[in-house]
Amino acid sequence: MTKPLLLIDVDGPLNPYAAQRQRRPEGYTTHRMRPTGWTEAESRRPLRVWLNHGHGERLLALARTYELVWATTWKDEANDWIGPHLGLPRLPFIDWPQRHGHAPRGTFWKTQYVLEYAADRPFAWIDDDITPRDRDYVDELHPAHALLLRVDERIGLVRADFERLGAWADGCGR
Repeated sequence: MTKPLLLIDVDGPLNPYAAQRQRRPEGYTTHRMRPTGWTEAESRRPLRVWLNHGHGERLLALARTYELVWATTWKDEANDWIGPHLGLPRLPFIDWPQRHGHAPRGTFWKTQYVLEYAADRPFAWIDDDITPRDRDYVDELHPAHALLLRVDERIGLVRADFERLGAWADGCGR
């Protein structure tokens, strides 16, 4: 049987970008990066990204029950800038046809594309912009099991999130 998808956002879940600027979150390492979308118009300094290297081990453990996929505006660049720091192999990614565009019924702009990518497969999605409207939209339109896990962008993924993802995959009928 096909594994469910684990759709992974970077900023928020893996990079708690909204944490207090003057203090790096405990367990995180600071990295400076210049992905394609980061221009000097935004800042002369490279983008500050906080990553917890333990997240890579936990995601690899989840890869036994999930197919891991980047669901981030970093798209394939997550494989160059984020994955190596976490010890992750190159992952498939959602190639958003349009970013920050029109979203149906007040949902987050990514939601419609997440459903297209998942097709009829079960999936779990971790993102900091998921709302109850997104959950309702997915419940109404997606034919398979789905877990939409909102992660606090000030904290990032925590142990309980990984435990919930593991338990969900074990119980989603595979």
